[in-house]
Amino acid sequence: MELEIIEQRENYIKFILSDVTPTFANSLRRMIMSEVPTMAIDEVIIIENTTPLYDEIIAHRLGLIPLKTDLNSYVRSDVCSCNGQGCTSCEVSLTLEKTGTQEVEVVFSSDLLSQDPKVTPVYSTIPLLKLAKNQKIFLEAIARLGRGMDHAKWQPVSTVSYKYFPVVEFNLDNCTYCGDCVQVCPRDIIKIEDDKIKAINVINCSLCNQCVDICELDAVNVSTTGKDFVFLIESTGSLKIKEILLESLKVLKEKTQTFKKHVDEF
Repeated sequence: MELEIIEQRENYIKFILSDVTPTFANSLRRMIMSEVPTMAIDEVIIIENTTPLYDEIIAHRLGLIPLKTDLNSYVRSDVCSCNGQGCTSCEVSLTLEKTGTQEVEVVFSSDLLSQDPKVTPVYSTIPLLKLAKNQKIFLEAIARLGRGMDHAKWQPVSTVSYKYFPVVEFNLDNCTYCGDCVQVCPRDIIKIEDDKIKAINVINCSLCNQCVDICELDAVNVSTTGKDFVFLIESTGSLKIKEILLESLKVLKEKTQTFKKHVDEF
């Protein structure tokens, strides 16, 4: 197995995972989406709300705010020693209290005050609601660790996808350099330069096969190796990309060991 990073930013990574089975690639994707725990607001206690928005709408918006997550300090409430009663090991309290002082005043995610400075909204400028003058919102939000398999608000990523690594080949004995395949390629992968046809930036190929379909001389062939994959992951910011990958592999390993244990007991 080999991993080659193609592009990486703070909350984004694109890499090639080579010499693995489709089963492993899909398992990794599912672990990232469903099993990596993150913090999200799970319970909202509305103390006072004189805004036009219903309590339920505000609670729903709060639940969708990505929160920075510290996996070393917290555990899921279903495995906590408090048996889900709520303690400092499995939940964090955030409060929001604001009264409108202007004709129109926007309440942002930065107005949420957390009891733990390590668990705060990833982005401070997420608008939550608008207050008119003298309107008030006062609430307590309880954030807990959860998994995407329970609710999408706990998914650590906004996007995680993969595709087979494309292989574009040309039969030069059949090719007449007519350029039809160049014209139909939606990703501008195929080029004719100096009387030579070639594929550039093959990783961007969408495997649409339009070049194959238009060529009546069978001069173009698009295939895959079947064991190399292009992964794209975009984090919500709750966890760093590296943390997401390591945690997903940890969960996958634990599940594999558990499955092996059950098989051994046959």
